[in-house]
Amino acid sequence: MKLCVRNGYVISPENKLEGIYDIYIEKGKISEIREAGEILPDIEYIDATDKLVVPGLIDLHVHFRDPGYTYKEDIISGCQAAARGGFTTVCCMPNTDPVTDNPKTVLYIDQKAYGINLLPVASITKGQEGKELVDIEELIALSTRSHQLADRGIAAISEDGKTVADTRLMRMAMERAKAFKLPVFSHCEDQNLTGGSIRLGERSKELGIEGIPKETEAIVVARDILLAKQTGCKLHLCHISTKESVDLIRMAKDYGLDVTAETAPHYFTLIDKDVENGLRKMNPPLGDQEDLMAIREALKDGTIDAIATDHAPHHESEKMVDIEKAAFGVVGLETSFAVSYTKLVKEGILTPMELIDRMSTRPAKILGIDRGVIDVGKVADLTVIDIKDEYRIDSNDFVSKGRNTPFEGMKVFGKVVCTLVEGKVIYHDRSFD
Repeated sequence: MKLCVRNGYVISPENKLEGIYDIYIEKGKISEIREAGEILPDIEYIDATDKLVVPGLIDLHVHFRDPGYTYKEDIISGCQAAARGGFTTVCCMPNTDPVTDNPKTVLYIDQKAYGINLLPVASITKGQEGKELVDIEELIALSTRSHQLADRGIAAISEDGKTVADTRLMRMAMERAKAFKLPVFSHCEDQNLTGGSIRLGERSKELGIEGIPKETEAIVVARDILLAKQTGCKLHLCHISTKESVDLIRMAKDYGLDVTAETAPHYFTLIDKDVENGLRKMNPPLGDQEDLMAIREALKDGTIDAIATDHAPHHESEKMVDIEKAAFGVVGLETSFAVSYTKLVKEGILTPMELIDRMSTRPAKILGIDRGVIDVGKVADLTVIDIKDEYRIDSNDFVSKGRNTPFEGMKVFGKVVCTLVEGKVIYHDRSFD
């Protein structure tokens, strides 16, 4: 039976589509887009009146902890959290146990995927030990969902969780990635400057704990931009958090390099002064007000291309401890759109069109997949969102195993009520009929 998402306010940045439309879906694809009209027989309707209808959200950066740490999250719970957050495609990072550096682990992740498009990111070095490069050629040849979408068995390579410290090895990785048209997702952290728990500054002094200096991130951002310039590879910079990094990325783009970047909602919402306990401990750490404003400006002018979550679930026993002992990381899949809409659109930083561009259209382009657009003939990956009613974030309501949100109790707008992948409803909020 034909399906219609009816009478919603449609926003699609790629083709500048904006307005109230009926979207008809047949065999997983959009067959027709009409101005909102009458209800017809023999069609199943999803009533999106007074709701946003946008291309399915895409998250370039999540940690599903599976295999190896399934007490924190597993692929099923992670996929369910993604669907509830409006995400139809996500990229899972390789710091699992075993590390995602071999065909067996990549296929394990691919085969356990549930509902959404789950695209594995492989490590840059075997075992993430920083000594020997993975066999990229055997990984990109794998028959996976990623191969169907991007014509390669993995979405990208990344050492996320750490940086490849050996500059020569990183250059070799970029050269190989360039040869296979594979993006390199860089976790930028000079490991000679790590060891603290939060950003070095007044807050770390107040708490009497060791701080992480800003240059920890910017040093590796600069290095990897220079390597990308020399190798010509497609470089994507993960979870950018400082003004210094933004300045370097802006210069790289002005130079015409194939460099993109992401940030996360906590970096344009919270600052180091907001850190009270382990729930707001993440890597990289929160910056100061100058960093927050730089991140917002960079999202506005396009220097930062995408909003990702860096969804990093931990067990309560790993977060509800002394801040210096707490694990790094926060969850974000179920709060990302609402926090982003509330802090960026409601506060006049981005238009709704720009927000969807940063959360769907540009991430699709970074991955090189045919998603992130609502148009006739395109796959019907769609998200329906209620932006009118305010609600309070409550981690007890999460479907993720992780409850370690930095936004507990925050009042927000932008509740996802329905998520579709290839025209199939994979999430339906119980309050939405």
